[in-house]
Amino acid sequence: MDLELKGKSVVVTAASKGLGKATALEFAKEGARILISSRNEKELQEAQAEIKEVSGNPHIEYTVCDMMNAEEIKQLAKKAVRLNGTVDVLINNTGGPPAGTFDNFEDEDWSHAFELNLLSFIRTIREVLPSMKKQQSGRIINIASSSIKQTLDNLILSNTFRAGIVGLSKSLSQELAPDNILINTVGPGRIATDRVASLDEKNAEKLGVSPEEIRKKAEQSIPIGRYGEPGEFARAVVFLASGGNTYLTGQSLVVDGGLVKAL
Repeated sequence: MDLELKGKSVVVTAASKGLGKATALEFAKEGARILISSRNEKELQEAQAEIKEVSGNPHIEYTVCDMMNAEEIKQLAKKAVRLNGTVDVLINNTGGPPAGTFDNFEDEDWSHAFELNLLSFIRTIREVLPSMKKQQSGRIINIASSSIKQTLDNLILSNTFRAGIVGLSKSLSQELAPDNILINTVGPGRIATDRVASLDEKNAEKLGVSPEEIRKKAEQSIPIGRYGEPGEFARAVVFLASGGNTYLTGQSLVVDGGLVKAL
């Protein structure tokens, strides 16, 4: 299948590592022109070099962007247009909020999680829509969490604001469909990233066991029997954001090896 991504302008946020970097790499393999961002320039430089080397695609650029800074988000979109003429694809991604229960957080924690994990997505979408509407075409993927289908213990901030992403995506799917702009939400299950390793370590410390024991127990609950690889998650994202997807919009997909039991 031709995914029709060669030469397309793709923006991937929080892409210096983890799922963002894996997603940028898969787009690079398809010949897209990619702008990656994160807060850490050194990590961005390393990610850029790695993606170029592995994919053989020289059209990988980066820009430093704090997803809690509205002005930097504006500059991110402007740079993508300056480099590539437009934005065909936006992959919205941020780091996850801290683990904890209701009693662990004060107003500032809720405000921070809202701005990082929901308002940042709103801002990036706002900035790329003029280009997409002008060309009457676009794809937006919001990366969330498996909590979009089933809440996760000890992750109340994520459970709250990831659900907001789903509401945003569903509403926008109705508004943007006449412009041939498709928007979907993709939630990772237990994918082998630094974020998941950190959560495993926190659970291990809380329970007085090793992180390896936590992972082994978690894998027993996954029908496929293992954590997913970042590339496996990324390939699902790339399809939804590609020309191969012409009719899926407003949907929420979890890539989780069968872990979530909710319908």
